[in-house]
Amino acid sequence: MTTKNIQPGRGLMNTTASPHVKLHTVDMSDVVWTQGFWADKFDQCAKVMVPNMWQLLSSTEISFAYQNFLIATGRVEGHHRGPKWNDGDFYKWFEAAAYVYGMTKDEALDNLMDEIIEVIGAAQREDGYLHTPVIIEQRQGIEQAREFTERVDFETYNLGHLMTTACVHFRATGKTNLLDIARKATDYLYGYFKTATAELARNAICPSHYMGVVEMYRTTADERYLELAQSLIEIRDLFKEGGDDNQDRVPLREQTEAVGHAVRANYLYAGVADVVAETGDKSLLETLFALWDSVTSQKMYITGACGALFDGASPYGSEDQAAITRTHQAYGRSYELPNVTSHNETCANIGNALWNWRMLQLTGEGRFADILELVLYNSLLSGISLDGKKFFYTNPMRVLKDQPDLRWSRTREPYIDCFCCPPNAVRMIAEVNSYAYSVSNGKSGSDGAVWVNLYGASVLDTKLPNGAKIVLEQETDYPWAGHVKIIIRATESPTFALMVRIPGWTDGAAVMVNGKTAVSETIPGQYCEINRVWSAGDTIEIEFPMAARLLEANPLVEETLNQVAIQRGPVVYCLESADLPEGVGVLDIRIPADIELHPRIDSQLLGERVAVLEGQAKRIPQREWSRQLYRSLQTPEPEKIDIRLVPYYAWGNRTEGEMTVWISR
Repeated sequence: MTTKNIQPGRGLMNTTASPHVKLHTVDMSDVVWTQGFWADKFDQCAKVMVPNMWQLLSSTEISFAYQNFLIATGRVEGHHRGPKWNDGDFYKWFEAAAYVYGMTKDEALDNLMDEIIEVIGAAQREDGYLHTPVIIEQRQGIEQAREFTERVDFETYNLGHLMTTACVHFRATGKTNLLDIARKATDYLYGYFKTATAELARNAICPSHYMGVVEMYRTTADERYLELAQSLIEIRDLFKEGGDDNQDRVPLREQTEAVGHAVRANYLYAGVADVVAETGDKSLLETLFALWDSVTSQKMYITGACGALFDGASPYGSEDQAAITRTHQAYGRSYELPNVTSHNETCANIGNALWNWRMLQLTGEGRFADILELVLYNSLLSGISLDGKKFFYTNPMRVLKDQPDLRWSRTREPYIDCFCCPPNAVRMIAEVNSYAYSVSNGKSGSDGAVWVNLYGASVLDTKLPNGAKIVLEQETDYPWAGHVKIIIRATESPTFALMVRIPGWTDGAAVMVNGKTAVSETIPGQYCEINRVWSAGDTIEIEFPMAARLLEANPLVEETLNQVAIQRGPVVYCLESADLPEGVGVLDIRIPADIELHPRIDSQLLGERVAVLEGQAKRIPQREWSRQLYRSLQTPEPEKIDIRLVPYYAWGNRTEGEMTVWISR
């Protein structure tokens, strides 16, 4: 493919020309972490997570993901092994590798990617179809091996991740070898769905391809791809025998409640937001607002996690019993947020972040950045161990020694049979810098705006939409400290707006410019605009009060009645039995309303630098239940006890034991 039609913009997403967004992405290399929290995470991602995951995915004894591509080329004998969605999970790892290369220019990584791309291209059919389970069987002459015959074969899911990965790889390397493969695949989908029937609509599950097709449109400017993205949404409503697990029982534009498989739901919402960014479809945007309200006001965990239930049924309590279908790894009823049995698949949490990132670009509203940040610091990072080599599939709110048997392990594992979450987490960690800043066109009298979405020590070297160069440096120990310093290092545009986000969790934030108060009032959950003439050396200082907060849930959340959770800054904390005396369980602890929790930086306890919270709580010893379901109320005298809380994302990295986010009061 020639590059003459490829669009400018080298961001993780390319919304530089999207006509219906308020914020535009910056190029991936425009933001560099310099030190601190996210710099350390990226360094570990590049040096540990990506190489370790390649060893897993290329193994012929563990994953078979890469081996499946080799078999599909016909160069290696064998049969497909592993889940049908292995291709997509491999592409997610490849996206992380491509992004890391874009930041590090590691020549060995570039060579490895070229070798892999050659194999992927050799596995692809001439017509563009690429799904190793079917291609392998077709090579073996199995007559039943056909395209899109089983909705749980995840063909479009795999192709969607191929498209997204190819766009990132092109922007990171400037090469079109993977983009050429993705273009053939997108052309195939375009031709196939031109004659789509209602039955074919059944295959639009876990729709990563909505995001992928739109990103291909943004990259190539091929109008057919935007047409395809729009038609993929419309054909969902053609299938009249759908169910809530796939969000296709109710026509999309009539949906007001988030239901069903939480990964599929959040991927759907993110993909629809991409279509809105290109088309301005107001009816779809209103649907997204309603669904966002459903999630954030009734169905989301305090960590930003989604999908409370491993198994459920929906619609709950329907008079039409025939309409009720099984749901899996799913949103439950409103306010149904259990602790011990909470599911919270890492991929669903990541989908929540992807959706809110897109909503932020559409609207410029701080509430969406708040949810993005909440996921990044909590329910994303909890999915991977502090050493970067072990993984959770689920992210529970509570773990007890005598809890019921559950489908997924409550300890992180080096490899999970369903390996969708680990590479998803790794690519997100690699790409966090792309979420940190945005730019926008200016208002009257301004040349544009720079938006500070996330805080972390970094340098931004970018251009405003009018082409003027801007260089900012951010100095901070966030999230462990609330002081942020932003220095204007260079500007070709003296008049622009700096939009600094005031997180929803803070109160009384102060903003200073060159030592003087810049605004009289800041509003939590909104951006604070500083519009003025800037010069190199100007300094903006922001102070976010960061006291630990006791949070309570809506009383309709029955599972958390008379309990509190603790949050400091964007970080949610938890209590582990590893920090309690032997024989004391997490359910023994009571948190007084007037507890004083003191932060302390500790680099030894967990093997990496974190702020722990320490204070004095109460303990009410629990007598053994001995298989009793009920008994007379026990009223022992409470005892004072010193407790230590650790960030939720860091739990389970020491000895195996109990943990809880919600603690009795």
